[in-house]
Amino acid sequence: MTDPDLTPTAGRPSPGVDTGIADNGAAAPTDPDEIGQWHRLSRAALLAVVFVCAACGLVYELALVSLGSFLIGNTATQASIVLAVMVFAMGIGSLAAKPLQNKAILSFALIELALALLGGLSVMALYAAFAYLALYTQALVVVAFVLGLLIGAEIPLLMVLLQRIRKQEAGSAVADIFAADYIGALIGGLCFPFLLLPLFGQLRGALVVGLVNALAGCFLVFVVFRRSLTPRRLVVLGSVAVGVVAVLVLGLIYSTRFEVTTRQSLFRDPIVAAERTSYQDIVITERRIPGGPDTRLFLNGDLQFSSMDEYRYHEALVHPAMAGEHERVLILGGGDGLALREVLTYRDVRSATLVELDPEMIRLAREDSRLTRLNRGSMTDPRSTIIAADAFNWLRTARERYDAIIIDMPDPDESATAKLYSTEFYALAGAHLAPGGRMVVQSGSPYFAPRSYWCVDATVRSAGLQTMPYHVDVPSFGDWGFLLAAPTRPELRITPPRALRFLSDAELQAAAVFPADRPRLEMAPSTLMDPRILRYAQSEWTAY
Repeated sequence: MTDPDLTPTAGRPSPGVDTGIADNGAAAPTDPDEIGQWHRLSRAALLAVVFVCAACGLVYELALVSLGSFLIGNTATQASIVLAVMVFAMGIGSLAAKPLQNKAILSFALIELALALLGGLSVMALYAAFAYLALYTQALVVVAFVLGLLIGAEIPLLMVLLQRIRKQEAGSAVADIFAADYIGALIGGLCFPFLLLPLFGQLRGALVVGLVNALAGCFLVFVVFRRSLTPRRLVVLGSVAVGVVAVLVLGLIYSTRFEVTTRQSLFRDPIVAAERTSYQDIVITERRIPGGPDTRLFLNGDLQFSSMDEYRYHEALVHPAMAGEHERVLILGGGDGLALREVLTYRDVRSATLVELDPEMIRLAREDSRLTRLNRGSMTDPRSTIIAADAFNWLRTARERYDAIIIDMPDPDESATAKLYSTEFYALAGAHLAPGGRMVVQSGSPYFAPRSYWCVDATVRSAGLQTMPYHVDVPSFGDWGFLLAAPTRPELRITPPRALRFLSDAELQAAAVFPADRPRLEMAPSTLMDPRILRYAQSEWTAY
């Protein structure tokens, strides 16, 4: 196969090599040493572009996986869809690139610009599909397929260009290309969580990578191979490149406005605070109603509380666990400080330790006036010790024992939270109970998600603890369940320091009764290696 754009002409050095000579009729150097230097520089430049393109391609994949885990949950499923579709499409793209090898430079340039445009806008497009069209999964498959198609077409075309820059055996050329490709993928994979997300966030990070991708493709075409293209093609490619870069730059300029507008469309009430952290998407909304504002906290789109009825949830969660000794209390999760507020109403609590994964959630609970009004400054109380850490890993190294342990984790509808509902996690927590200590676990809804609820019960019991299930009505959530646990079967009672707004002894005794249409279910426990709770949580809530 011969690429007309790479065919040697009189007075030119080897095909595809940029001599750097201006189009002024000057004679091309014929010194073999100079030509050899041109070969080496062009080869190094091409491998550098392979490196950059590989890094960009992997970032696009990771961005799709990460976005899906935030919007939909279930990281394992999102990763499987993205990787499977993209790898399949890459194979098709490699085959589709065969007839393009006759026009390797032109084809590579157009493919790279298309990849930069789609990859850069991919997060924005999928976020819009999720917010406005409710077609996220379908859009994800289409975007992943087209991205994979374009990425798959890169390598065959780059291989052609490399071999024409410097004649070498196919095996050696393959080794060079894939070495640069794999190293670039490593750098892209590390840059995504440690550089792009912290500095730019998901939406702007994808746009920045799209710009880098476009500039890398333009460098190869307009610097390394510019003398191998006709002036007309250079003008056409230049116009397309300017258009792509302009669209990506406009995307960066308007990305904040787009994100704010799109995010607001997902919530009924006005958003008053929003933070996208390394762990989750935090949104606080507030609506003015008679009787005071209704402040709501959402994590990754899931409601965590409404200020109108959160006291029902937190009284039911905290006070049964505090009925025994409670000088030393441990709260796992509950980064909003509301469970801690209830704990600190007991004057004989000497220390309360709260372990929360997200430092940004801790900061908001300490500084945001809406949250401090609700948690009554519990996060800055002198008896409180606040630790930013993963609860699972923290329990493995902690040594202290506690009279009461309160586990207030987000629902187990994502891979990241499923481990916090495992036999291993409850065994670690139980090992930190002091003699006579009690532990309580928020366990989801026994009405809306009965298999999930009773799976949590089975999992706690599999960790060597006895349980007392109970449930209460929280209007924002519906029927909501908890599990009181201890080495011996605990008695369901409360000894609050004051009359509570909702919970009473009579209410608590009634809470232990489950209706005939929601009886106890015998479920298998959830473990790290078999997270059954994740499958139940994701399937049961889809009907509501």
